Order: sequence, then C-alpha cells, then structure tokens
Amino acid sequence: MAVEIIREVLGWCAVMNYSLLLLWFLMYALAHDRLYRLHGTWFTLSGEKFAAIHYAGMAYFKLGIFLFNLAPYVGLRIVV
Repeated sequence: MAVEIIREVLGWCAVMNYSLLLLWFLMYALAHDRLYRLHGTWFTLSGEKFAAIHYAGMAYFKLGIFLFNLAPYVGLRIVV
C-alpha cells in the first residue's frame, strides 16, 4: 500500500512541476520584455545574460524533475 501511495505522489509531483515549468516558459516567452525591465531595475544584466540565466534555470529545473520525480516514478512502476 505504501509503495502505491509514494508512486502516486511522485506522479502528481511530476505533473505539478512540469506545469510550473510550462508557466515559467510561457511567462518568459510572452512577457520577455516586461520581465527584463523588472529584473533590470534590480540587477545589471544584458539581454543575452538574462536569456542565458533563464535558459539554464529551466534546464536545471527540468533535470531536477526528471531525477527526483520521473526516474523514481518509472522505477516504482517497473518494480511494483
């Protein structure tokens, strides 16, 4: 019983995290200039550096979702 609950929690965590990643991407894609102006008031960033930071952040977040949510979920699906 506990394994099924853990598997279900990992699956829903992956769904929620991918939804958050999609929201981040949509905000970045649709409101890039507004976000750049907002962050530009706090930090001295060029446009290229701003884009690189967001791209790297999304890549690390996606890697974290895969390592901490999807890989254990798939492992539990295979074993149990």
